[in-house]
Amino acid sequence: MREAMAEIAKDLHTEHMVINMGPSHPVTHGTVKFLVTLEGETIVDLDVEIGYLHRGFEKMCENSTWQQVMPYTDRLNYVSPLINNTGYALAVEKLLGIDVPERCKYLRVIACELSRLADHLTNVAAAGLELGAFTAFLYFVEARELVWDLIESLCGARVTVNYVRIGGLKNDLPERFEEKVRDVFREVRRLWKDVDKLLTKNRIFIDRMRGVGAISAEEAIAYGFTGPCLRACGVPYDVRKAQPYLVYDRMDFEVPIGETGDNFDKYLVRMEEMQQSMRIVEQALAQMPDGPINVRMPQVRMEPKEKIYTRIDSLIYHFKTVIEGIKPPPGEVYQAVEGGNGELGFYLVSDGSGKPVKCRVRPPCFALTAAMPRLVKGRLLADIVPTFDMINMIGGECDR
Repeated sequence: MREAMAEIAKDLHTEHMVINMGPSHPVTHGTVKFLVTLEGETIVDLDVEIGYLHRGFEKMCENSTWQQVMPYTDRLNYVSPLINNTGYALAVEKLLGIDVPERCKYLRVIACELSRLADHLTNVAAAGLELGAFTAFLYFVEARELVWDLIESLCGARVTVNYVRIGGLKNDLPERFEEKVRDVFREVRRLWKDVDKLLTKNRIFIDRMRGVGAISAEEAIAYGFTGPCLRACGVPYDVRKAQPYLVYDRMDFEVPIGETGDNFDKYLVRMEEMQQSMRIVEQALAQMPDGPINVRMPQVRMEPKEKIYTRIDSLIYHFKTVIEGIKPPPGEVYQAVEGGNGELGFYLVSDGSGKPVKCRVRPPCFALTAAMPRLVKGRLLADIVPTFDMINMIGGECDR
């Protein structure tokens, strides 16, 4: 019988089916297209096309003053914009050779970890929803909204925050912020436990995630993986530990790792990182000293309005900074921070003028998205969904 079926198969004329998945598709989370070659339901080949988002981030930055770049960084990873703000500000400050006050460093750590928490909550919520776990989605979106409430109380915005400044911050903590954090984290941890019970031992969720999208540590490094996707392969690389910045070297936190690099390990790593982020925020609030949040350099950080309105020297600095921009000395720097999806780096080149000559961003999502063909070839069409979810591609970062 088997031999007869083999003979019939030889005579059948079959062709691979090529389909477009995206760029306008609810699973692609933005303007990205998969050109999928199928044999039945099995993926024979997959080509990722990210060229649908043409915002020209780097060229816009090179035609703006150093301060005017800050709102653009919000739009890179719009799920964790405070980390983008901080990475860019640190890069410019390295170029200027300045160090921000201690209190500012702690506040930036708090802002970054709240952003990371919101990013992971969004990722796991969306992944659960697209595999049918609607309840898990509702729980984690509720948790994310609570975290966004904290961010809104901190800087007045929820998504495009524009909170960090070169040389400092927009404002200090609002009243009763620490008390609000305690209340929100108590509720987030309760919702975290509910989602953990709903998903981590759920037979359907495990079957859709375990063994899917697996990659070895060696291959992941070769592709340029960083962040949760690399740590899921068992590589404990975290910029906050490997190249400490701000006050992360004073924080006591763990770097969770996986074993197989599959989608289930990526999920587990992100779940544990949420707990670690809350732990870091609580430590930062407990350790944070009093003091200023901005450097006292009017040629870099604008002075308060009352000074600008009443002192001629402050008015002159304000005028020159707004019209000409700050002027870092000629040189080049690279500054990396740990973004929600991995190493987020800014490479800046200055010629001494008020605008960057080069503003290059190293987005963690770019390398992860490039590996999609490797992760799904030989799998079923339905496996694209959880694999792409766990990469957590953000279109704004991959803008080229």
